[in-house]
Parts: sequence; structure tokens; C-alpha cells
Amino acid sequence: MSDDPVAPPAPEVAAETVAIRRRWLSLGEAVAVAGVIIGGLTFWNSFEERRDAREIRAEERAAAREAALAASRRTGLIATEANGSKIAFKGVDCALQSTDIRFPKALGVTAQSTVTVHEIEAAWIARPLLKLTDGGDDRRQGRLPVLIDSLCTGPEGNRQESAIYDIAWRIEPGLFGRSLKLRGMVMRQRVTGSGGQATLDALWTKP
Repeated sequence: MSDDPVAPPAPEVAAETVAIRRRWLSLGEAVAVAGVIIGGLTFWNSFEERRDAREIRAEERAAAREAALAASRRTGLIATEANGSKIAFKGVDCALQSTDIRFPKALGVTAQSTVTVHEIEAAWIARPLLKLTDGGDDRRQGRLPVLIDSLCTGPEGNRQESAIYDIAWRIEPGLFGRSLKLRGMVMRQRVTGSGGQATLDALWTKP
């Protein structure tokens, strides 16, 4: 066996080896930096998503609280009986205490109030409606808007509401002439402020 020492690599080979090592180091550093950047972006996106989710949940909870609060202030009247001569009504989920019922000014009907018995009577509006429909078809029907201010008591306390309801009516011929029959009531819109009567008058159209 030869005892000659191994010859060192040529200078150009050594330089190329160093260059290759440097390229690998640069590539490794770039990969590491890219990994750090990707990790940072992933963390930021995750943070943003969690923050957005928290904000959305907070907005949903606030909207739910607002809806519940608004509902707790409402009375919401519904008819319990409509037998032609009257419409009996009550609060949806509260004990109705009193109502003030107003009619379009052009109809010339005096405002009415209820305390213990909550009803709208056909006799209140029969004469003007029969007069307005006189001379036409004996069978007529339509809706009359009325403004009802109501006070109701629920678990959370008193509720006050002002809303316009449509009273469905029908005129029928009979043995002693035509008569007005009340058929039911349905909420048309809630009103705020002091403009309820003006809104009511604007909604009224003669039959």
C-alpha cells in the first residue's frame, strides 16, 4: 500500500464546494425566514378571525338584547272575538289595562276609551260609514284605520304603545235596512311621537 498523503483538492474545486455550501446556507436561511413569515401571517389571520368572531357575537348579542327590550315595550293587540256588533281584544302577552281609541277626523267619530272591557263597537262608527256608502251597492266592505294608545302590564312592568290598527267592516242588507258588521282587526303600523293622529288621517280614504 502506498504511504503517499492524499493530495488536497484543487483550488477551483475547493471554491466551488464553499460556494455550494453558501448556497445551501442561503437557501436554508430563506426557508427559515419564509417559515417565520408564514407562521406570523397564520397567527395574525387566526387572531383576526377570532377577533371578528368575537365582534360578530357581540353584535348579535346586542341586537338580541335590543330586540328583547323593544318587545318588552310593546303591547300588541289581538282580536279575541268579532261577532259583527263588536270586536273584543286583548294584549298578546300582557294584561291590558286601558286603551284610548281615536278615529280619522274626517269621519267625525268621538274618541273612545276602554278600561275593564276592551271592545270596539260597531255602533260607534255605523252611522258615518252607512252614510258614506249610501246610494251604492248594499253589500260593501272595507277597512277603517284607528289609532289605539294602550297600556299593558307584563312581568317586566308597564308597557305603553301607540299603533294604528285596521278594523275590517262589512255592510249587509237586512229586513230593516242596511247594517254594519265588524269582522276583525289587524295591526297596520306602530307610531311614535305626537304625529299619530296626522298619520291616521293620512291613511284614511273614504269607502
